[in-house]
Amino acid sequence: MVQYTVTLVTSHPPQSGTFSTPLITLIGTGGTSKEFKLDIPLQNLRPGSSAVFHLSVSSPLGRLVLVRLHTESRLGFPELAWHCREVQVEPPGGPAQHFPCRKWISSVGSVELWEGAARTVCGETLELLKQHRNLELQSKQETYRWRTISEGLPHCVDMTSLEQLGPDFRYTRSGPAFNAHYLRGFAQRCESWKSFEEIETLFIFNCPPGGAATAEYVRSHWQLDSFFGYQFLNGCNPYVIRQCKTPPPNLAVTPEMVQPFLPACTSLPQEMERGTIFLADYEILEGVPANCVNGRPQHLAAPLCLLYRNQQGELLPIAIQLKQTPGPDNPVFLPSDSEADWLLAKIWVRNSDFHCHQLVSHYLKTHMLGEAYCVATLRHLPGAHPLHKLLMPHLQTTLQINIQARTSMLAKGGVFDKSISCGLDGVTVLIHRAMQRLRYSALCLPEDLRERGVDSLDNNYFARDGLRVWGAIHRFVEGLLQFFYPSDSAVQQDSELQSWITDLFHHAFLGLQQTGVPQSFQKRAELVQFVTMVIFSCSAQHAAVNFSQLDFDLWMPNCPASLRQPPPSSKGSRTLPDLLHHLPEVNSTCSVLLTLAMLSQPSSDYIPLGFYRDPPFIEETPRNLISEFQAELRNLGLEIDERNAGLELPYRYLRPDLIENSVSI
Repeated sequence: MVQYTVTLVTSHPPQSGTFSTPLITLIGTGGTSKEFKLDIPLQNLRPGSSAVFHLSVSSPLGRLVLVRLHTESRLGFPELAWHCREVQVEPPGGPAQHFPCRKWISSVGSVELWEGAARTVCGETLELLKQHRNLELQSKQETYRWRTISEGLPHCVDMTSLEQLGPDFRYTRSGPAFNAHYLRGFAQRCESWKSFEEIETLFIFNCPPGGAATAEYVRSHWQLDSFFGYQFLNGCNPYVIRQCKTPPPNLAVTPEMVQPFLPACTSLPQEMERGTIFLADYEILEGVPANCVNGRPQHLAAPLCLLYRNQQGELLPIAIQLKQTPGPDNPVFLPSDSEADWLLAKIWVRNSDFHCHQLVSHYLKTHMLGEAYCVATLRHLPGAHPLHKLLMPHLQTTLQINIQARTSMLAKGGVFDKSISCGLDGVTVLIHRAMQRLRYSALCLPEDLRERGVDSLDNNYFARDGLRVWGAIHRFVEGLLQFFYPSDSAVQQDSELQSWITDLFHHAFLGLQQTGVPQSFQKRAELVQFVTMVIFSCSAQHAAVNFSQLDFDLWMPNCPASLRQPPPSSKGSRTLPDLLHHLPEVNSTCSVLLTLAMLSQPSSDYIPLGFYRDPPFIEETPRNLISEFQAELRNLGLEIDERNAGLELPYRYLRPDLIENSVSI
């Protein structure tokens, strides 16, 4: 008889344990053991525990390659699923082998665990394990099927409830929730705000003392042109503005028109040549159908906003046209117009930015594509694959949050249906258009910033911090993939990897050639770039566009989700109090703020970028690379804190310890 020592390690969260009895089978290169029922007194599977068992096998099993595990309910006790962290098996003569689990296990079916080392299909020498890889992928492809929500949108997982999702992909966010007490009770107030003082009262009651410095700053500076421009760089949607070298043909602006807002010694063509003129163009919103809120039609615009970066580094709006087609009923608004006219024009731009932020920069590029990355990974990369181990900590939570979004916020009766200008029909149209315009370079931060001409602006803190975070991720991914793919040919020969990117091209990017997204990987550098993009999108980009939104939107006039009057077709006929009839009504204001408050609250137990509940790799080189990555992120956080100490309005959304590792809200 040969003795194997088995240690079952239960995960630490308080509901990980079970009364049930584990059953285990050892599978090796020399044979398979019988199934052992590990029903030994006092060896309970409590949270955080390690239960040790000694198993006698008639003959050596060779090198262990798999462990099969399930549970059996104990008589008289409720059956509870068990969350196993890992199984350790010490064969005769050692050393111990580690079989990571990190799954929920019950009496329904069994799981087969791989030894912890990561390997591609090309490095798999045993026919048994090659077959196991194929069986695992076949099972997952049956479970995680693709679904088309609407033609022209990225495909999603074919599940409509969390019960279908299964326990391994469900989670509960913990921590103090936003106090919504002072946002409730307004549901029946379907009327305009009576004054800006009323809006301020709502703001004060929902702005925690000492805990919302940015929101307070927004409220007191929102009318300033300099702060309006600042938000294009460091607000919750820093992805629209681009350098403007030639005047757009549909923008009815002449050099003489904007000359008063430029230095006396220069002109608009000269400043364009110098690179100090920028454009925010919301053409994507042209013709998007508008919603009805409280039974009344809402309105959308597709503005163009021209901005000038002065010698102090301030980005100042110098002209706003609210519709794409010039004409007598489409005036160009200027800073010299009446206070009410100019402020209303800026409000329209902010409303357009709200829609592009929520549905393109946020939902499409982090949530929808993040879900597609997750589904393709489950369908084509088995658990032993190094990319599965690397990516799943950044992808796993996207399935639950997106299923919840589709059945709540983006469903009939949800906030987009009841309170937002575009409504559900507009959501589909806008995302479809965004997919047609999407380019791979826009998903890769260094290329995106460079193409838009905003990569070297001193006060673009989003760009500065984002490039540092991107660089840290890129170096980490590059080192890791050099370890697992020693050459370009190793990348080319990985059939699982090639199936993964092909599936993504067709289901995430809809086979659109113009996106420039790779359809296969021929060089390791291409793979490094794509994987860096995936991790950045699902961590840093989501942090920048999600956790900033309540700060910039709590003062509703700064970023209204709906506008109730058509874009103005003339100047000089309105006063500041008139603007209240354009802004959202009371109940829809509170409905949107409730949603934004929920979305902006980080969990108290979130995992920051670069850290893991359980290390994904057991190999020394990947572990060292993780340590170096973590150290680089810590140093970056200290540098950001030092920089922020000297800023009137600190930018903190890309401080690495505040970046959640994945999209979970």
